[in-house]
Amino acid sequence: QVQLVESGGGFVQAGGSLRLSCAASGSIFSISAMGWYRQTPGKQRELVADIGRFGTRNYVDSVKGRFTISRDNAKNMVYLQMNNLRHEDTAVYYCRNIPYDYWGQGTQVTVSS
Repeated sequence: QVQLVESGGGFVQAGGSLRLSCAASGSIFSISAMGWYRQTPGKQRELVADIGRFGTRNYVDSVKGRFTISRDNAKNMVYLQMNNLRHEDTAVYYCRNIPYDYWGQGTQVTVSS
């Protein structure tokens, strides 16, 4: 059974930084593309960034140059470094194993304006 557990969310002032972590169980991690998504009340969940099994990265335009996704296959971990945070980045952030459609429980990020 695959489990994804996010951590690292919190409250930060605009311009600050946070690093989200996602710990994945199971043997499928290293062969799976992984993604970070976010959702605010009343809005659809949106893809923030994804990373392929060999490290290819994609970002939504609004976070390019500020967020960096990375992974450590030896540790079954995926990370999201978020710099220069803005109020509009406030959301619940979720980790996802994309091909198998497994999701974590989410971690709240709140950025004060």
